Amino acid sequence: MRIGAHVDSADPLAEAAARGAEAVQFFLTDPQKYNSPKPRADAEQIRASGIDVYVHAPYIINVASPNNRIRIPSRKLLMAHARAAAELGAKGLIVHGGHVGSGADLEAGFANWRKAFEYAENDGGLPLPVLIENTAGGDNACARRFDALARLWDAVGSFGAGFCLDTCHAFAGGEDLVGIVDRVKAITGRIDLIHANDSKGGFDSGQDRHDNLGSGKIDTELVVAAIRASGAPAIVETPGGIDGQTADIALLRERAGN
Repeated sequence: MRIGAHVDSADPLAEAAARGAEAVQFFLTDPQKYNSPKPRADAEQIRASGIDVYVHAPYIINVASPNNRIRIPSRKLLMAHARAAAELGAKGLIVHGGHVGSGADLEAGFANWRKAFEYAENDGGLPLPVLIENTAGGDNACARRFDALARLWDAVGSFGAGFCLDTCHAFAGGEDLVGIVDRVKAITGRIDLIHANDSKGGFDSGQDRHDNLGSGKIDTELVVAAIRASGAPAIVETPGGIDGQTADIALLRERAGN
């Protein structure tokens, strides 16, 4: 079982070593800007490290948006990050499920997701798996409620889309963590990665606020059970820097590995 953490992008291998992590996740650019990633001087070292690498796409990407000024740049940026992540030997590019905004037709968001994958195919194809992540908030989100997730997968499943299950997002988004792996797999057929996070916000609060395992509102055993049932690698996106994340990794390694 590979367990790791979301870390600063400056020196991800050093961050992994400091945490005793077998996997790392990081951004390639400012997550709040439409910046294309640049080649990294440490690309060869990252590829040869033996550390499982995941890249998180910028939060600003929203390929579901009905707004052309958001959707079209988002598609292009998704492709740019996919190519840059593949250059690092990344196992997947995580991207949030997106939303259509207040008053918009959610069905349009699913159609736009399908168009994003079609755009990628026409642009040479995706060089690595794109892992769509469930989100915590918004009534017009494409991947908060699992009934919406099922409609999204009807649109994109045939393109080989992967799935990243965030435990904080599911809990805060109003999805029971008991039996969650079976429910997700009944929709997607797969879970490629788990973001193993506790939640500062309560159940169905819509708050995307991560906490260290055992410090928030989620029963840690439910997070552990999800990792065990899925068999997927886990990344903690929790606060507390090296100390906080090292403790979370150690907890998961002890309890989910048994």
